[in-house]
Amino acid sequence: MAGVFSPFRQRLRLLISRLAILLVLCLSLGLTACSTASTGITGNYVEDTVAVADSLLATIALAADDPARGEAENQARSLSSGYVARYRPRGDVNGLASFTTMQTAINSLAGHYTNYPNRPLPDALKERLTKELNKAEISVARGA
Repeated sequence: MAGVFSPFRQRLRLLISRLAILLVLCLSLGLTACSTASTGITGNYVEDTVAVADSLLATIALAADDPARGEAENQARSLSSGYVARYRPRGDVNGLASFTTMQTAINSLAGHYTNYPNRPLPDALKERLTKELNKAEISVARGA
């Protein structure tokens, strides 16, 4: 009796495993398609670098008691993650001075948001980030 159900069970297991793989592929494609739209990253490195730098400069310029600060910080995290995820794997971009400067600024800001989520940015960090983001904008405009 056990031998009669064996081929059926094998086919059923094969079908289930293929459906699971198909489900994972569909979900990952769906999430990938949605991720670009939600981050605002266009795929044009120069435009994205300037847009991200401007957005981060606007976010760090907000006062500590500004009611829009929380939402701006969340958008900055999302935009920064999308930017780094998009351009870090690209060899033609990740060696540029503008990218390494942007990545340094993004890492510094992300580190502060992670370690001190309820505290405003210290003035020294604001100054450094402003300097780095402006430098990245100038570098990307020159093509570096």
